[in-house]
Amino acid sequence: PEYFNKRGKFIQISRLIPHVENNFNFIELGPKGTGKSHVFSELSPHGVLVSGGDVSKARLFVNNTGNKIGLVGYWDVVALDEFEQEKGSRRVDGDLVKILQNYMANQSFNRGKDTYQATASMAFVGNTKHTVPYMLKNTHLFESIPEGYIKGAFLDRIHMYIPGWEVRILKNEVFSLEYGFIVDYLAEILRELRKADYSGILDKHVELDGSLSTRDKTAIRKSFSGMAKLLYPHHEMNQEQVLELLNFAIEGRKRVKDQLYIIDETFRNEPVEFRYVIKSSGAEVLPETLEKLNYATAKANREKEESGEDGPESTASSVKLQPHQTILYDNQTGVSYKKLFADYLEGATEITLQDPYIRLPYQFKNLLEFCIMLANNKDPEDEMHLEVISWNTQEHMSSSIAAFEEFQESVSDLGIHLTFLMEDVHDRYILADNGWKITLGRGLDIFEKNEGRFNAAELDQNRRRCKACEVTYLRVGR
Repeated sequence: PEYFNKRGKFIQISRLIPHVENNFNFIELGPKGTGKSHVFSELSPHGVLVSGGDVSKARLFVNNTGNKIGLVGYWDVVALDEFEQEKGSRRVDGDLVKILQNYMANQSFNRGKDTYQATASMAFVGNTKHTVPYMLKNTHLFESIPEGYIKGAFLDRIHMYIPGWEVRILKNEVFSLEYGFIVDYLAEILRELRKADYSGILDKHVELDGSLSTRDKTAIRKSFSGMAKLLYPHHEMNQEQVLELLNFAIEGRKRVKDQLYIIDETFRNEPVEFRYVIKSSGAEVLPETLEKLNYATAKANREKEESGEDGPESTASSVKLQPHQTILYDNQTGVSYKKLFADYLEGATEITLQDPYIRLPYQFKNLLEFCIMLANNKDPEDEMHLEVISWNTQEHMSSSIAAFEEFQESVSDLGIHLTFLMEDVHDRYILADNGWKITLGRGLDIFEKNEGRFNAAELDQNRRRCKACEVTYLRVGR
């Protein structure tokens, strides 16, 4: 589990929602090698994985010749693998799309003179062909699926779209060597949970916006219910946990709706607000998809570079800085020490950094990048004093002290006179003599570990994925 951050765990767990929710419509598109198909082929004997190009009306629903019920009548989950448009692939049967579309909306389908009811959840998994920024700018996030399915009426039936591009490629070290559930035993637990409905928990805490359509609300409630069953089967959830799952559920549905505005203009005529009100406080919350946040940040940075500015920090002299809080999300990109700290440390000559977890090589690398940011934030001829307060266990204290002594020499050429104290502290903050204090939820350790030997994120903080944390800016003097 330590391989995944919290958001990564949510994405992995959400793949199980079709196993615990009746008639749940799920899609995940992303790069190869992230385990999309594995969950549906190996985890439960009550689900079936079939090739997306190898389905027909008869196989999925009813074979009129022998009046034999199809896959949706036998299985709890029917997953269509390789759900993507391939060159030379046969054209999608329009009648199949219509029947599937009707089933996903009404939990029933007509074949011949008869109407059939079923509870099978539908899952669609496939690969993307372009980067997310490319799709956001030029096409849409459904561009890789078979063309016959790119219809507003069909896509509107999807309850949750998981961002498969955020899932890290699975490697050998991901797989545990410890004991776990026997798959058949776990599958029976998941199947039993299909009988329950946890969406009522939402009504105690929030009120969804009235502009949301019935399908939007159903999608959000079913996604929330599925996640709650998987993480809190005992029903015990505090408000923070409820909102955490709700935000994830809303994001999964909003990702679908945002694409519908692009694909089908009829949806643009009735826009909705993915918003809710917390009953206990009256506060309004508007969740947003992470890829839109990342794309907006990257685009804004690019525009500022082209206009001759060097990011938001260059406007420090013209924009009065205000105390505020910045929230970073798991997997968020477009963040750097420069963007977070440079404006608020400009003009400072005495800075204290307290972070008890500067111990490992990558943590010293973070400190070095912080020092480089400080050096670039001042004139070359200026000097500053940086005091670092950190800690380590007694067993490793001597190696930490030796590392800091070596570090002192390496940053002296940057015009930074570094001193350090080893104190058993907990709080993490930056305190500057220009009147600002920045409290750090995770200290300098805000980035996920980079993967692979040749990763551009090693050289560019803006390309790194963040860990969820909060950074608060406070006025303490001057």
